[in-house]
Amino acid sequence: MKRILVTGGTGFTGSHLVKHVLREGDKCVVLDNNSSPNPKQKELIQELISLGAEIIVGDVTNQDDLRRAVKGCDAVYHLAAAFRLINVSKQVYDDTNINAMRSLLSICKEEGVKKVIYCSTQGVHGDIASLSQNPPVPGSEASPIKPEDYYQYTKHQGELVAQEFMKANPDFDITILRPTALYGPGDPARFLMMFRQVAKGWFPFFGKGLAFYHPVYVENFCDAFSLAMSHPASKGQTYIIADDKYFHISEIVQKIADIEKADGLIKDCRMIHLPFYPMYWLSFIVAGLWKLLPGDPPLFPRRVDWYRQNRGFVIDKAAKELEYVPKVGLDEGLKRAYDWYKANGYLK
Repeated sequence: MKRILVTGGTGFTGSHLVKHVLREGDKCVVLDNNSSPNPKQKELIQELISLGAEIIVGDVTNQDDLRRAVKGCDAVYHLAAAFRLINVSKQVYDDTNINAMRSLLSICKEEGVKKVIYCSTQGVHGDIASLSQNPPVPGSEASPIKPEDYYQYTKHQGELVAQEFMKANPDFDITILRPTALYGPGDPARFLMMFRQVAKGWFPFFGKGLAFYHPVYVENFCDAFSLAMSHPASKGQTYIIADDKYFHISEIVQKIADIEKADGLIKDCRMIHLPFYPMYWLSFIVAGLWKLLPGDPPLFPRRVDWYRQNRGFVIDKAAKELEYVPKVGLDEGLKRAYDWYKANGYLK
């Protein structure tokens, strides 16, 4: 039995990973500042505690909190990150996604932790330009590094911190996982927005909706952590973790519409196409003006750019070295997510 720390363990992905660790018979410690947008956060934390997780309320930017959480652990799954924070300074991203990584690894070394698995993101590769070719050519771990926003930039900087640490400490074992678009039951972000928008009976596209998007069901991603723990070949390696297929955004929206129609939630979903670039430039204006107002803007460049960027990868390296096989496909995963949203009152 191992004792595993999951940072960010009360968030969407983190909470699934905590449950995964506990199901495998290991002990799980959670370090989180509980800043998730999930309105059912308190209930989720109580569920994790009832399952046997030890919850430490703290922040990865605080070395005392890190040291308290790491102590006695055999491995660390590092998910905590500044993510989708709109009107905050770059320093917040630097402290959480870069500086905290440096502190965490130093403390892990002091405490004798044997393994660290770092959750990065597919976003470090930016737009996969080769997917625009005919036929499309998917990306891989070797695709150029070209992050297109500050979150993606800082996540890659976190990778560089890990790589530098391994060079200075060759016996230390770190694996980097780059998930594609995570989704599943409990996702409070993009996929919930998609389900809710479809439930209105219409869905707006900025452009033609033909950009590629590559989902990964959250439990498939959790499996990758266990595989990285058990396969010695994962030491020092970086892996794209995704489902086995990527899709046009419009295909995913249609699948969601089909699920909601089959359940009687909607009669149909109209696909409305708006020109991309006027909406893109408008998003800068809206985001700029919204800095004077509370909350996040309804339109901002990252949200609009989602309709343009191509994301699609091969998972050959993870399949070969980790024996990674995604168990849940998109149709089943979307249905599971829909059932959870409906049961928990997110779709009305």
